[in-house]
Amino acid sequence: MSLIFAGELIKMSNPVEEIVGESTMENKQKALNHNDFSSSSTTDDSRRPIDKKKCHLFNRHKPVHSILGGGKLADILLWRKKKISGGLLAGATVIWFLFECIGYHLLTLICHSLIVSLAILFFWANLSLFINKSFVELPKIELPEELWMRLVLLLRNQCTCAVGIFREVASGNDLKKFLYAIFSLWIVSIVGRWFSFLTLVYLITVMLLTVPFLYEKYGHQVDTYGEMAIKELRKQYSQVDEKVLQKLPIPFIKDSKQE
Repeated sequence: MSLIFAGELIKMSNPVEEIVGESTMENKQKALNHNDFSSSSTTDDSRRPIDKKKCHLFNRHKPVHSILGGGKLADILLWRKKKISGGLLAGATVIWFLFECIGYHLLTLICHSLIVSLAILFFWANLSLFINKSFVELPKIELPEELWMRLVLLLRNQCTCAVGIFREVASGNDLKKFLYAIFSLWIVSIVGRWFSFLTLVYLITVMLLTVPFLYEKYGHQVDTYGEMAIKELRKQYSQVDEKVLQKLPIPFIKDSKQE
């Protein structure tokens, strides 16, 4: 009986050993497969060429938000503060529509706006006595002196920079800057024939509120096409420089080349 019982125990233990053996073999096979995959992936990664850093337009190395100053103005131009950006765009559109489409004049618009505001506040102040509601007192508005000083200094610096550029171009030391200035002013004069001053200011406002936002969103595509355009412009300029500018009998061009 003992021999029969021992034989049955051996038979029962054999499936367990087979299951354990199969599981250990599967684990070893998985480990070998994992090592082979990791080694192959490392070799593939080592064989891949290292991507070069993509060149941005105008050789910028900072994000658009940092280039615009990184403050509240940058947040508004990049639509980080959507309510303020949308309000500025809507206000500029309304002003342009009133002046250009309807034919409003600035002094007339200011007077009509003040008339409506004064009438509403005056009647509301008197009506609040009859309906037993307290009239909301208007806050005392004081314009900060520091803000106005910053604006005046900014305007002063911009005017000084413009005068310095005009003096540098008019001094006759650099033909390229002179040609750039003449070409830019000629383009602006042509654009001025197409639009009025107010329409031009409105278009600049719309561009300031849309171009940085779109460039931040689709910067990679813009950088690709911009790089192609810059290469083509440089090619055309080199041809003009070789065929026209170098043949001009101007003394300071020859002196600069000799130096």
